[in-house]
Amino acid sequence: MSKSHNNLLAKKKMKTKDVFGISPSVNALSYIDRGNLDNEMKLNLSRSSHVAIRGPSKSGKSWLRQQVIPNSIVVQCRLKKPFTQIYVDALSQLDIQLSISENSKGFFKAKASATGAVGAALLAKIGVETTVAAEYEQGAVTENVGKDINDLQYIARLINESKKRLIIEDFHYMSVGDRTSFAFDMKALWDYSLFVVIVGIWTQTNMLLYLNSDLTGRVNEMSIDWSSDELKNVLDKGGKELNLKFSESPKDLLSESAYSNAGILQQLTLLTLDDAQIYQGNTLIKKHFESKDHVINACMQYAEQLNPVYQKFAKRVSTGIRSRKNATGIYAHAMAVILDASDEKLIHGLSAKEIHEKAQKREKRIQYSNLKVILGKFQDLQVDDDGRGLIIGYNPSSEEISIVDRQLLLYRRYATVKWPWEDIIEESERAGERYE
Repeated sequence: MSKSHNNLLAKKKMKTKDVFGISPSVNALSYIDRGNLDNEMKLNLSRSSHVAIRGPSKSGKSWLRQQVIPNSIVVQCRLKKPFTQIYVDALSQLDIQLSISENSKGFFKAKASATGAVGAALLAKIGVETTVAAEYEQGAVTENVGKDINDLQYIARLINESKKRLIIEDFHYMSVGDRTSFAFDMKALWDYSLFVVIVGIWTQTNMLLYLNSDLTGRVNEMSIDWSSDELKNVLDKGGKELNLKFSESPKDLLSESAYSNAGILQQLTLLTLDDAQIYQGNTLIKKHFESKDHVINACMQYAEQLNPVYQKFAKRVSTGIRSRKNATGIYAHAMAVILDASDEKLIHGLSAKEIHEKAQKREKRIQYSNLKVILGKFQDLQVDDDGRGLIIGYNPSSEEISIVDRQLLLYRRYATVKWPWEDIIEESERAGERYE
């Protein structure tokens, strides 16, 4: 049997879910090195600089860093978690417990101790003698020996000795104050030759330099967004694995509905094939996929799945923090203006001034200074108890709102949306108060 014939039989058995769909790990069957980004990343990592990767949610940031940096220490940021927790989480992955009692820009009052063999070995490499708790058959254990530290050099040496790259995910969840503090720490870390990778969602070019100008020349920023042609390349590569060829019409609609986002495209494609009842690779004869109807059905199904998420988000934010008599209903009016803005404005940035101009037409008492304050509170209102779930973000430096989760754009395009703010304002007015 020929090699090509065996390849075709393999494609026949390949399941669509193994090729398309959202996955926490890289799917090599439909992974595309967008614009030679893999090599650009490798080049940046080879230099004495930090690397910042910015792009919208589900744009492939995590896949990129997994593909290029498989051996890494990954720390996830959470809202209301202090930036020093980065060091605690990072060292915990190296079997080292770090207890910080006080900190100020690169200097700590802290104690570190080994919790495992890896940590003990790392501490020994930098000249710290320690014993590590170890269970024996009889249940006997030895005791940890702590080490007092007072600066970042100690942490930098430990991570560098591990031969792993420190990656900080979801940087946008940090408060503005913590982002600024960590940006100053990044200068100290650079001085100690510890070069980190920052991954997050922000629209401002070179945001880290804005937070700390001393990082000029010490950070290389990479922006991840997808062109229509690049998204179509994902469809072509994945389709080839399934012995399936997407025609231009469904490819155009899929890439358009994905809003320059590879993650949305992956999920929409899987739902599209489900709608067409295609669950695995085709027969030995290549199948042509030509119907836009299946794409539209998939988009509507995806939007329907998102309905409870965005309705809950809309009500939580538009209701605001508290209610009081004769208030302006500023949260609800601001949300009405924001969610009525164009896709382009929400992707590239909607200014607070424009929001104010339109909100004031709805309620004349809304003041610009108050509006900027409540926009800064949007992040706290959106996230869940675990500090996740950000959908729209506010950049106080540029005074702009931008979308973090582009699924929202697909949702409002394909779902029959009834937003809650008008009802909220009307109900509160009947009660003699407005939400504030």
